[in-house]
Amino acid sequence: MEALFDTDLIIARKKRAKQHTDEGAAFLMKRAAEDLAERLSTVDRHFKKAAAIFCLTPHAADALKESGKVDTVSRVEADPILLDGEGVVAAPETLPLEPQSLDLAVSLLTLHETNDTPGMLAQIRKALKPDGLFLGAMAGAGTLQELREALLHAETELSGGAAPRVSPFADIRDVGGLLQRAGFALPVADLETLTVRYANMFDLMRDLRAMGATSALRARSRKPASRALFIRAAQIYAERFADPDGRIRATFNIVWISGWAPHASQQQPLAPGSAKISLKDVLEKKG
Repeated sequence: MEALFDTDLIIARKKRAKQHTDEGAAFLMKRAAEDLAERLSTVDRHFKKAAAIFCLTPHAADALKESGKVDTVSRVEADPILLDGEGVVAAPETLPLEPQSLDLAVSLLTLHETNDTPGMLAQIRKALKPDGLFLGAMAGAGTLQELREALLHAETELSGGAAPRVSPFADIRDVGGLLQRAGFALPVADLETLTVRYANMFDLMRDLRAMGATSALRARSRKPASRALFIRAAQIYAERFADPDGRIRATFNIVWISGWAPHASQQQPLAPGSAKISLKDVLEKKG
């Protein structure tokens, strides 16, 4: 399978963002961690051992610790700089945990940058004990659609062609299928849309750099983008996606996913032909 993302570049940018911490740019991860805590509060279960897997910051682990539903929490990151102390350092898209060693696994805002997302999900499922829970959040289709359009049109206008400058994101329907493919039971995927307003496109791009979230596509142009490109893109952005007060909108579509490691106690779909009443009979009666 041909790699879509430059993994080394992704990690380098996350490390740089970590070393030049901008608390203001952490709003997306903080929001995801708050949503994680809220979703976990609805689960009627206590978990002995949990792991925050490639979550980049302490926010996810802190949310688990503060939930009162978890006894111990460990972190897994791709570089020691990202750990803020103790944890497991793992090669990208590799989960060096013992099979069936976790009761709960979470991953926030990194799965959309994996080259083998089904493989990563399968590793998480294998690390869960039977009836263990996985909760994750990833950027979905439509994220940064305004920035994508502005850059595309500006570059096409200036040079007659355009290189990909914003990463592609998976559709929520595809993500649900990935959970099933990875072997999760009772898979669920839902979408939360967050609209953030900025004074201009350059403020948005500054936040993305501070998150380490700029595009790391292997097919990106190696030629530095011109100043004229960004100036024109900012103009197009403001023309098409500004509110009456002049501030621009940026869309972040967050796909939340959950699934359980299979266990005999879980609700099972009915076997074909086992229904007491046929759908045909119901429809005929309603007719």
